[in-house]
Amino acid sequence: MDQSDLLDQLLELFRGEGVRFCVIGGLAVNAYVEPVVTLDLDLVVAVPDLPRIEPKLADRFRVERFAHSLNVSHPGSDLRVQLQTDPRYATFVDRAHRRAVLGVEMPVAHIEDVLTGKIWAVQDDTRRPSKRQKDLADVARLLEAYPALRARVPEDVLARLF
Repeated sequence: MDQSDLLDQLLELFRGEGVRFCVIGGLAVNAYVEPVVTLDLDLVVAVPDLPRIEPKLADRFRVERFAHSLNVSHPGSDLRVQLQTDPRYATFVDRAHRRAVLGVEMPVAHIEDVLTGKIWAVQDDTRRPSKRQKDLADVARLLEAYPALRARVPEDVLARLF
């Protein structure tokens, strides 16, 4: 899956540069509940660190800039890394704590922030329907394991779950 050690190289670069980040998205969900397979590693980088790290990423990896993300890839790796640049995620880094992701200890967004990000994704009409269905399934997985979080889910999302 990752013959080029994209993950190890990325984490080494972040450590060496003192970049603050956290895992969000499906792999963050996997850090809290029974994991499902995904090749997407979604991260948020602390706002002050992003402009500084972007050129260094481009020196080592293939980097594509989109409206709300930087996508990082490397030949020989099936892992797809997406650095979220949507400002709504900026505060997630400060509340993150270390958990195992892909067998590596990394900062992971707080469970309530993970849920919030998934709700935003479910409600984003510009996302592909198949991606929104996966996000909805991730919300369901979180609620099954942490029923107290149900109060944080808007009615329009709950209606699609049950």
